[in-house]
Amino acid sequence: MAARGRRLGRAAVAAGLVAATGLGAAGCANMFPGAHARRMTPPPGYSSDSPSPGPLETPSYEPTYSPSPTPEETFDPDGRSDAHGNNCRYNTSTGRLEYTVSVTNPSLTSTASYEMAVNWMKARPADGTTYGLHQRSIIVRPGQTETYTASYSLTNTTGHQLWFTCEIRRARKTKL
Repeated sequence: MAARGRRLGRAAVAAGLVAATGLGAAGCANMFPGAHARRMTPPPGYSSDSPSPGPLETPSYEPTYSPSPTPEETFDPDGRSDAHGNNCRYNTSTGRLEYTVSVTNPSLTSTASYEMAVNWMKARPADGTTYGLHQRSIIVRPGQTETYTASYSLTNTTGHQLWFTCEIRRARKTKL
C-alpha cells in the first residue's frame, strides 16, 4: 500500500509538471498566487515563418546645407538711436558749450548721411530755455563710428554758474 501511495504521489507530481509546462507562463501564474502572467507580443511584421533578420543596415545620410536667408536690414530715417553723446560741458577757457557725439551706422551695406542737431538746454530752472543749438552733417560708412565735438559759443556775463543739459535733438538719416 505504501508503494502504491508513492507511485500515486510521483504520478501527481509528474502530472503537475506536465500541466505547468503545457500551460506556459499563464499556467504558472495560476499555480503561484501573486505571480503575474505576461504575454509577449512579437514585433510588427514578425512571422514565425520569417527568416532570421540579417545584420542591421545603417542608412546612408548626407546632410544638405542650404544657406540661411540673409535678414533684410531695416532702415529708420530717425537716426537718434544710432547717435550717443557724452561729456556735456562748458569750457571756461574758450567760452563754449561742448558735447562729444558718436554716430554708429548699423548697416553693413549702406553708407549713411546724418543731419545732426544738438541742443544745450537750461537745467535750473528747467523752463525750456535753449542756450544754444549746433547743427552738422556727418557721413558714416557701413558698420563704422564717427565722433565729433558739437559746440556753441556762450559768454557767461552774469558770473553765475550755468546749469544746463545736452541733448541730441535730431539725427535725420538718409542712405547714400
